[in-house]
Amino acid sequence: MGDDAPLVKAVDMAKKYGDFIALHPLNVEVHSGEFFGVFGPNGAGKSTFIKLLTGQLKPSKGQIEVLGINATKSPQKVKANIGIVPESESPPSYLTPVEFLQFVAKLRDLDDSDNEVEYWLDWFGLEEKRNTMCKDLSKGQRQKVMLASAFIHKPKLLFLDEPFANLDPIYQRKCREWLLEHVKNGGTIFLCSHVLEMAERMCNRMAIINDGKVLAAGTVRGLKQNSEETLEDVFIRLVGKSIEDVEKLFEQEVSEEE
Repeated sequence: MGDDAPLVKAVDMAKKYGDFIALHPLNVEVHSGEFFGVFGPNGAGKSTFIKLLTGQLKPSKGQIEVLGINATKSPQKVKANIGIVPESESPPSYLTPVEFLQFVAKLRDLDDSDNEVEYWLDWFGLEEKRNTMCKDLSKGQRQKVMLASAFIHKPKLLFLDEPFANLDPIYQRKCREWLLEHVKNGGTIFLCSHVLEMAERMCNRMAIINDGKVLAAGTVRGLKQNSEETLEDVFIRLVGKSIEDVEKLFEQEVSEEE
């Protein structure tokens, strides 16, 4: 992969379940050092978007490359080279936070893994819960463990799906600051969320999605029609706008999931 090649590239990527179109054909590129966000309401197709790019789902149509790896043919290789925080996923129930982070550190072959584990337990305020089984943690504490497991190896490319859903405002801010610093230091982030405020605070570029369709993509400033329009105004304007139906395209070109 050349230095100027995109870290994430999808061409005509789409997903269909029977007659239901979860994600209409789309093209996307994310380059090194970008903070790219996909925003839309619940059920818009954001999680499908991120699961396709991370090899958790196979596309019904299109090509996907992540870090120069074919995500359809080599999903495990993709997962081994990125960081992921999936939506609503918890750490293994019968491991403790320290056991899970030690497992992740070993899997990632980290140098000085013990110190890294201790650092992130302290960073997320999990010291008192270090030996509590994850099934007995609160939702917020489980989310902190998942975030720690994604941050611990400082991945070149990090995928986040609604990462702050169960965090209190203090840790939301703390995580935002870490993510922005990570990008400043050369990391790249692909974020899915329904919280539009995060786009203005964090993203270089963004896409707005609804009903499995990308309504618009570009810089936050570029999506606004004027300086007075808020991002919420943009979203309402776009979601209320009809776009060309691509059902016939799917009927002709999209194969059923194997």
